[in-house]
Amino acid sequence: MMQVLAKEFSSFLNSLIAYIVIGFFLTGIGLLMWVFPETSVLDYGFADLDTLFSMGPYVFIFLIPAITMRSFAEERKMGTLELLLTKPLRDWDLVIGKFMAAFALVFLSLVPTLIYYYSVYQLGSPPGNIDSAGVAGSYIGIALLAMVFCAIGLLASAVTHNQIISFILAAFLCFIFYIGFDSLAALLERGGLLVKQFGILYHYESLSKGLIDSRDVIYFLSVTFFLLLATKVTISSRQW
Repeated sequence: MMQVLAKEFSSFLNSLIAYIVIGFFLTGIGLLMWVFPETSVLDYGFADLDTLFSMGPYVFIFLIPAITMRSFAEERKMGTLELLLTKPLRDWDLVIGKFMAAFALVFLSLVPTLIYYYSVYQLGSPPGNIDSAGVAGSYIGIALLAMVFCAIGLLASAVTHNQIISFILAAFLCFIFYIGFDSLAALLERGGLLVKQFGILYHYESLSKGLIDSRDVIYFLSVTFFLLLATKVTISSRQW
């Protein structure tokens, strides 16, 4: 697994995709937080990072599929996937290694946003007048959300031979998992809350309040596991 992780992560860093993803994410979030008047924290009058954590998932809906779309689709296109499957690697090693490499790149893109937290922390009146517990919960929430999106992207890449189709499918599924269940719940007269609980947004908003509920963490970990299991079953079928 570690060999796959190291190989995948180094391939990200040796290509433009890592720098494009990190640069696009930081630039987009930076503009939303500090420049655009509708979302600028400077116009809020409150020291918070709501813009980062409310808009970040929508940016990830497109950026994470761009990272994962090549994971299996390109391997098959280049004819290297069959070679990997003949090596003394378990299917789980391959899946988890690729998953961890994609998640590590996304996590790396989140680290520089701590500068935004420090800036807002200093801009508070008095300095430090910010809900740090809420910010910590939101960081945990967006990291767990990124895990689910990475797992969705890997599954999408495993079920198709085409990277573009993989990107579109992954972006669509990320959108459905994030906000689709809430939209469906709004159409239902009964059982709306139960339907919302199947979606990411319900649990993500809970974590954003700074309350780390084990049920929310278990939800993200469980969804990630089942998506990775589906990916493992897909590649184990050997029906390329």
